[in-house]
Amino acid sequence: MEKIKPGLNLLPMVLRTKKRADGNYPLIIRITLNCKSKELPLGINIAPENWLVEQKQVSNLQKDYKKINRKLNEVQVDLMRIYDKLFIEFDTVTSLMIKRTYLGEPSIEPLQKKNEKEQLTLIAAFDEFIKKFTKLVKEKKRSDGTLRQWKSSKNKVIEFLVFSENKEKEQNKQQEVEEEGKQVDILFPDITPDFGDEMYDYLTLDAESKLADATAKKHIKKLKQIIKIAVKRKIIPENPIADFVCGGDTNEVIPLEWEDVETIYRKQFGIQRLDEVADAFVFQCLTGFAYQDLHALSSENIIIVGPQKERWLCKHRGKTGVMEVVPMLPIIEQIIEKYKDHPVCKKRNSLLPILSNTHFNGYLKEIASICLIPRELHTHLARHTFADIMLNLGMPLEDVSKMLGHKSIRTTQRYAKVRKNRIQENFNRFVRPQIGLSIFMIHGTNETEERNSNEAEVINPNKGTFNNSFYSSQSNGENYTYSYTLTA
Repeated sequence: MEKIKPGLNLLPMVLRTKKRADGNYPLIIRITLNCKSKELPLGINIAPENWLVEQKQVSNLQKDYKKINRKLNEVQVDLMRIYDKLFIEFDTVTSLMIKRTYLGEPSIEPLQKKNEKEQLTLIAAFDEFIKKFTKLVKEKKRSDGTLRQWKSSKNKVIEFLVFSENKEKEQNKQQEVEEEGKQVDILFPDITPDFGDEMYDYLTLDAESKLADATAKKHIKKLKQIIKIAVKRKIIPENPIADFVCGGDTNEVIPLEWEDVETIYRKQFGIQRLDEVADAFVFQCLTGFAYQDLHALSSENIIIVGPQKERWLCKHRGKTGVMEVVPMLPIIEQIIEKYKDHPVCKKRNSLLPILSNTHFNGYLKEIASICLIPRELHTHLARHTFADIMLNLGMPLEDVSKMLGHKSIRTTQRYAKVRKNRIQENFNRFVRPQIGLSIFMIHGTNETEERNSNEAEVINPNKGTFNNSFYSSQSNGENYTYSYTLTA
C-alpha cells in the first residue's frame, strides 16, 4: 500500500513572546506536520517593525536584511529536503523529527534515556536533590541548616540499607569482604510498603545511636519527599510508603519561666564569653529569632514604625523566607546599645557578637549550671519561651505566628502553652459574669439534717448568693455526696 505524504507547512515568523534586552525579538520557523508544530530558532533577532508579514521576510530597514532573507530561504529548502529523506526512511514522520535532524541530533530520541530514568536509584535521587538544594543555599533562597538536615536524612537511609542488606545476608562474612566498599542503594520499584516502618524501627530500636520518635519520623518524611520525585517522573506509579504517618508525636518543649530569663539577664558572670551568650539568649527570648536569623541581624533590620516612631526588628526568616516583625522592648534596646562598638559587631555589621551555634549551645549549658536552672538551655528553647511569654500576655496566636516567621499557624500552635493563670483570667473575665458555679462535697458521715441544711443554703433563691438557678444535680459516692448548682 502506497504511503500518503502529508503536506509540510513552514512558517517564518517573529516570536513576540520573547523580547530581548535590546528590544529585538527572535526570528523562528514554525514546522507544522499533521497538525502538530515545533518551533525552530534561527539565532537571529530583529526589530518587529522590520518584519514583513505578507512576504515572510525582513524589510530593507533591518541591518543585514539580505543575509537574513537568504538564510530564511536556505533553511526552508533544507527542511523540505530533510522531510523528503525522512519520509523514505520512516513510516511516520513528525515535526520534531524534522527539527532534530536539522539540528544534527538523532531523528528519534534514543530509548536509552528512558532506561536511565528507570534505573534511577534512591540514593542517586537524594544526591540530585541535595545538589539542587545546595545551589539554592548559595543563592540565599534556602537555609544551610535545612541542607544539613537533608544530608543527614540521606545518611540515615544509607545506614538503614546497610543494616537491611547485612540482615538479609545473615551476617555472611565472606560476602561482606567481597562487597566491601560497594555503596549500598535501591531501585525505586524495589521499595516496598514496609520500607518506612522498617526504617522507623531501625532508627528507634536497632541503630547504634537511637533516635527519638519525632526525629526518626522527620527523616522518613524527607524520604517520602524524595520518593515523590520518582512518582512525578513516572518511574513508579505511586509512593509505596505514602501511608506512613510522619506527624502526630512531637517532643514537647517546655518553655522557661520568666523568672529564669530574668535571672540570666541580671546575672554578672564575670566572663566575657558567658556575658555575651547570656545577652544573646535573652535577646532571643524577647524576640523569638532563631539562631540563624540572630546571627544575621544588622542595623539594616531595624525599622521605624508608626507616628510614635517605634523601633522594630524586621527580617525575612532564613528557614521559611517569611517576614518576622517584632517590636523592640527596652531590654532589647539596652543589649543592642551595649554591643554597638564591639569589634565583632563592627567587623560583621551585626547587632550582636554571636558565636558559632556549637559554642553558643555549649556555653548555654554553663550558664544554666551557674544560674541553678535545672534545664538544658539551647537556642530553640528561646523561641518557645518567646511564644509562651507573648501568648500568655494576651497576644493573639495569629500575631505570635507572624512574629515567629511561621508559614502556617498550625506550626505556631505547637509552641502555644497556655498557663493556668491565663485560663483563670479569661474564665473570670468571660465566664463568671454570665454563669455562677457552686461545687461542694458532703461526706457520708454527716447527718442528714446537716446535709439538707447545706444544700438549702445553695439552692434556696432567698439566700441571695446564687439566684435564678437553672440546673442542679446531686450524686452519691462511696463515702460522700457530690452536689453542684449552675446559676445564671
